[in-house]
Amino acid sequence: MNDTGYRKLILYQKAHKLVLAVYTATKKFPRDELFGLTSQMRRSAVSVVANIIEGYGRRTVNDKLQFHYIARGSLNELEYYIDLSLDLGYCSTTDHQTVSQLRDEVGKLLYRFMQSIAK
Repeated sequence: MNDTGYRKLILYQKAHKLVLAVYTATKKFPRDELFGLTSQMRRSAVSVVANIIEGYGRRTVNDKLQFHYIARGSLNELEYYIDLSLDLGYCSTTDHQTVSQLRDEVGKLLYRFMQSIAK
């Protein structure tokens, strides 16, 4: 199967940028957080993209939406982690703003994408 149409989606492209921003921000975290907050943030960001792709590849509307709901849950999880990392002094205000803005954009795009599928 060579259908990589998801790469054309603005939603996918923004979500991928979000993952890159999370990896950039977490590189600066303390080493003792590598298996804690660093790992959790990275996994939640990657989960967003992975579930968007998984949903894209599904046939039924319900299957598609199920994976997109999971992606939305991962976005919510990431929102908490980025706020926590700022409060703990692990990330800069700039990194926090960058990740938060991308997270918000992906959330809006995902919501609209889910609405278009459900119609």
